[in-house]
Amino acid sequence: MGLGILEDYRVSPVPGTSTIFAHRQGLRSSTVTPADTGLKYDTSQLEPILLVPQPSSCLDDPLNQPLWRRDLQLAVLSLLAVIATTLSPVLAADSLDLSFYFGTSFGKIALLTGWHLLAVGVAGIFFVPSARVWGKRHLYLLGTVVVCASCAWAGASGHNYTSLVWARVFQGIGLAPFEALVNASVGDLFFVHERGKRMALSNLALFGGAFFTPVIVGKINASLGWKWSFYFVTIFSGLFLPLLIFFVPETAYRRPSNRSNDSSNSNQTVGSDKEGSQEPSPHSKRDTEESAEPCAGESLGYEHQHPITQKPNYWRTLLPFNGRKTDDSYFKLLFRPLPLFLHPGILWACLIQGTLIGWTVFIGIVLAAILLGPPLWFSSAQVGYMYTAAFIGALCGFVVSGLIADSSAKWLTRRNRGVFEPEFRIVLVIPQLLFGGIGLYGFGWTSANTYKYGWVSPCVFFAFEVAGMVCGAVASALYIADAHADIAIEAFTCVLIFKNVFSFGLTYHGYDWLVKLGVRPMFNIVASVQVGICLTGILMCMWAMLVS
Repeated sequence: MGLGILEDYRVSPVPGTSTIFAHRQGLRSSTVTPADTGLKYDTSQLEPILLVPQPSSCLDDPLNQPLWRRDLQLAVLSLLAVIATTLSPVLAADSLDLSFYFGTSFGKIALLTGWHLLAVGVAGIFFVPSARVWGKRHLYLLGTVVVCASCAWAGASGHNYTSLVWARVFQGIGLAPFEALVNASVGDLFFVHERGKRMALSNLALFGGAFFTPVIVGKINASLGWKWSFYFVTIFSGLFLPLLIFFVPETAYRRPSNRSNDSSNSNQTVGSDKEGSQEPSPHSKRDTEESAEPCAGESLGYEHQHPITQKPNYWRTLLPFNGRKTDDSYFKLLFRPLPLFLHPGILWACLIQGTLIGWTVFIGIVLAAILLGPPLWFSSAQVGYMYTAAFIGALCGFVVSGLIADSSAKWLTRRNRGVFEPEFRIVLVIPQLLFGGIGLYGFGWTSANTYKYGWVSPCVFFAFEVAGMVCGAVASALYIADAHADIAIEAFTCVLIFKNVFSFGLTYHGYDWLVKLGVRPMFNIVASVQVGICLTGILMCMWAMLVS
């Protein structure tokens, strides 16, 4: 495999390993073109890139849509994800005010977020097998409706703390489809060489909007009252529901196994030149021809062996269901994610993404505790403004991830003689290690002594931590989408469960740990654990293929 990644001689083909550059397929011969190989290529760039996974000639294959349409679908899903994910930190700036409003403890107010996060994780367990069997569209529709209704419920809860708790639980249920499935939809809609920037965008939507929320909510609370934070989510989710209905068809597609996202199709020797490459396999070429059907037809900028001339029925795409995506039963798939926690690659992705998200939630608890009291005595609006730094950090993480994700993978693929390995995505753990480590150690040091460092230094280190979190989230999401495409939804379910249960545990006990240990010792422990987790990326690069 090259570049320090150990070869697996027991598993062939190795999941996720693909040849994507044309010169490995023998296309540099002057007499061989992509059309001659029986495979499909992106010829819009200087060097033809093999499309992985190979698009079918079927009517409903989302990969046969033009790029602008797939980008539009991702944009709508990302905007809805921004709206839905605002619900996780929506009470972050209002903790003290709500404590007085309900006449309860600071810890019980923190649990309004904790129960919400737990509901996201539990709901994901039931939603993900539904996505595997019937697709994702019905869950996006259900999630948007539930978010809209539950936020109206929360705003009308009055002084009833129990009612608000249950409204927060249903908000978590509505959020679950977006947290669990948007990244998987990126894998549905885009080829391997197109995913990096778009996965960064989807993760920015899932995390960036959440960090800008307290900035706005603090001001809304000061001006209109905390209930209007929920009313605005109701309004905007209701406005975006028609866009979801009319512009986002089903992204899941039941792809033939010979066109899957692995090397079984793309690593064939399909060209002929003076250096001895062989002709394409007659069997594989015949299979391609026999499976050809009329497909959605607009110019894609790709080389296709068979023209695509017929458009799908638009009104049929509006249905919430359009057929089964697997023959497996719902209940079989319901329990399928649980053993995956023992899969080293999936466990690694859970740790890389989930722990730093949990530490971010923990920082939110610390911010409210140290800023609302002496010596700073911040108001709820001022606490909200502190999250501006986190939002800037999320933007920086998005930019770094977008610049590195695809460019580093392409550079490493060329160095690896045209063969792409999913482990090339682990490069993004390097900025996660740097930004996350600096942020966690620095935040613990400065927030423990606000008399000396004030509020600016903790803000800056919070931004570093969030930038690292985004880089790690993109790294784990891309690795799952590329290395384990056949179980991507279940893998993202594991990540969803882990990060939300872990975050719930921190909201449940975090404040007590903080009081017992102190801010600086606690964050020294947290930062050291995170550094150790990031360093496991070295082991993944060397041994992931051996345990696939």
